[in-house]
Amino acid sequence: QVELVESGGGLVQPGGSLRLSCAASGSIAVIYAMGWYRQAPGKERELVATIFDGGSINYADSVKGRFTISRNYYKNTTYLQMNSLKPEDTAVYYCNADSPWSRVWGQGAQVTVSS
Repeated sequence: QVELVESGGGLVQPGGSLRLSCAASGSIAVIYAMGWYRQAPGKERELVATIFDGGSINYADSVKGRFTISRNYYKNTTYLQMNSLKPEDTAVYYCNADSPWSRVWGQGAQVTVSS
């Protein structure tokens, strides 16, 4: 079983930056992809970015050029570097890990972009 613990959320002004971290533990050898989703109040959860074993990466159009996903296999941690943040990026951000038989979610990290 895989467990995920997120950190790094907070309040930032428009144009600022934040980095989210997602530490994985447990059966991490079976994970073939990790990603970040977000959910704003009153909206559905949406994909932000995914990174696959082998290095393939997908981004939502709304974050391309501003957000960067990366994975440190030695630290078993996945990161989401968020730059040029906008008020519309405000949401709870969830880390996920995919194995051949399940998707596991982190607890969520609140990101608020406001002046």
